[in-house]
Amino acid sequence: MQHPFRGSLGIDFYKNQSTVKWLILVVAAIIGFGSIIYTKRLVDDLKERERANLNIWARAVEYASSTPEGPVLDFLYDIIITPDNALPIIMIDSASADFFVTHENVLATNDSLKTKEVKEKILYKVLGKMDAENDPIRLEFLNATLDKVESVQYIYYRNSYLLRQLSAYPYIQLTVIAFFGVIAYLAFSFSKKSEQNKLWVGLAKETAHQLGTPLSSLMAWVEYLKGMPEMEGRKDITDELQKDVYRLEMITSRFSNIGSAPALTNENVYDAVFNIIEYLKPRVSSKVEININAANKSGKAMMNRPLFEWVVENITKNGIDAMSGIGKIDINVGGDNEKTVFIDITDNGKGIPKNKLNTVFKPGYTTKKRGWGLGLALVQRIIENYHMGRIFVKNSQVDVGTTFRIILTKEIPANS
Repeated sequence: MQHPFRGSLGIDFYKNQSTVKWLILVVAAIIGFGSIIYTKRLVDDLKERERANLNIWARAVEYASSTPEGPVLDFLYDIIITPDNALPIIMIDSASADFFVTHENVLATNDSLKTKEVKEKILYKVLGKMDAENDPIRLEFLNATLDKVESVQYIYYRNSYLLRQLSAYPYIQLTVIAFFGVIAYLAFSFSKKSEQNKLWVGLAKETAHQLGTPLSSLMAWVEYLKGMPEMEGRKDITDELQKDVYRLEMITSRFSNIGSAPALTNENVYDAVFNIIEYLKPRVSSKVEININAANKSGKAMMNRPLFEWVVENITKNGIDAMSGIGKIDINVGGDNEKTVFIDITDNGKGIPKNKLNTVFKPGYTTKKRGWGLGLALVQRIIENYHMGRIFVKNSQVDVGTTFRIILTKEIPANS
């Protein structure tokens, strides 16, 4: 029979979902970094092109300053200098009284109404950003008569608005992809969990239905045996049979109630634990010692007793399996505070490796050669979804043992 939670190729998706998540993360990271690297190359190429164009502009300014007025000068201003106004630029001359020679695309339209001091303050601020973004371009103005450099000026500039947008594009793209990825993951997880819930509920109700007919027959046979003359003086046999039939009836009730909110009542916690352990003791290995300790045997908590006993039974049986049928189980019942009660179930079995502690309650986790690995997943669902409590591995050491802690509330919150 194919494992119900494995694909047709035998892949256990539950056990390998962590690997699959890491694989998806690595692929997404490769795509993301690839996009960033490629865009950076484009940005660098465009930056070089913009700087080259600005260099042409700067050389044109130098040339125009030493060229007699005429058609050549008009051509430089009309065709090269004037149209190249996309970049924010500031031209300075540190040796001149007018530090800011000229500027383009720096001040907003309404800045023209501001005072000279306010404008210079804005220009200094923008100049700092330009200096941090790009190296300035040096301009040398020659004295044609003396054939020497008469003055030196510098052009500071920022990248174009389009280039700055392109630089930010891959990060915006990755943010959007991550946002939709999270939404898709949550939707997928909810859909998968809903599908699992339907599967478990359907399986449980079908099991309860199938158990109903033979259980009714067994109840009739027990009553028949009680009336047989041969059973006089053997009340112990019929009592044990009656206990097992009652047990089957309770199991059937548990399965039939899965999928619907169970009724919770205020029950004595110690009595519930004692009742299920007393039933288990004659039915497990005589080499297993089970002890129950309680500082206060009258402590109560809100529970559905049949489901809670199922939880204790499941964890206890897991502990017995972990000890290979030889060892000791200690159950400690106590009160954390005025609002909660805890139940610690400790075995001295083989323990749980640290790398498995986060997966023990996931469907499919099992250390047995046979089984579907649904026991602890159902246990967690019963305690946390139905009882509004908590269950977790309090501590575990390999070859030393494991302690599971169950926390129940003494009063269910009104909004639950």
